[in-house]
Amino acid sequence: MTSMRPVPVLMYHHINPHKGDMVTITPEVFECQMAYLQRAGYRTLKIEELVSYINGGLTIPQKAVVVTFDDGWLDNYMHAFPILKKYKINATVFLITDRVENSSENTTMIPSLIPTHEESKSLIEKGESHKVVLNWDVIKEMTDTGFIEFYSHTKSHAKCSSLPEKELVEELKESREIIEKRLGSPCPYLCWPYGEYNDLALTSAKEADYKAIFTTNHGVVKPGSDPCEINRIIVKDSVAWFKKRMVIYTNTILSSLYLTIKKK
Repeated sequence: MTSMRPVPVLMYHHINPHKGDMVTITPEVFECQMAYLQRAGYRTLKIEELVSYINGGLTIPQKAVVVTFDDGWLDNYMHAFPILKKYKINATVFLITDRVENSSENTTMIPSLIPTHEESKSLIEKGESHKVVLNWDVIKEMTDTGFIEFYSHTKSHAKCSSLPEKELVEELKESREIIEKRLGSPCPYLCWPYGEYNDLALTSAKEADYKAIFTTNHGVVKPGSDPCEINRIIVKDSVAWFKKRMVIYTNTILSSLYLTIKKK
């Protein structure tokens, strides 16, 4: 039996024209990356499929990846969503539910200008999430395509490695409950803010009924990987980098060698 290829889980944040800004990929580069996945015959997995692959329930003969976005930025709707639809790419967005709730109180206008990452953070602090964060209306629109799914990135984006148990439970349970209530579907998946977690956080997440948890730990996913500590790959704003890494990370031998030598 041939061993199954590893699956890279790709981590994105912002998709907007602020080239060189923190955690940002430009729409042009993002489109080339997604077009490459489609052209080169990659299968884009939903989280449920990834978990099934980890547990040995799903065999994937072709190269496969998972596309994830952290934080639920409005530019994901404005710039990433049309591209994902165009190339029929499955993707998952991890939502900070306090921000989405705040954003949904004021859905007057989708702004035409997207601020930088730092400006976006300061707008959130001023209670102006609606200018930079997805609201439930657009989240529903994205969900209805069948390509995009939404899961938990906690309630307030707190560092879960330093929270007392009571606050941890609140961060984890309340975000899940709000997503389930608003979208009418289960929310069994979680992604740690800042990639920060410890044993208490892990235990609390499992007790809050999360079945798979995403980290910022660098690496690929294989059959038998721990579904509660899923590795990801931080995507760079480069098409050449992307193509090269996709070839490496979906090859059993190459990915193993590469990840041993190079930690990034």
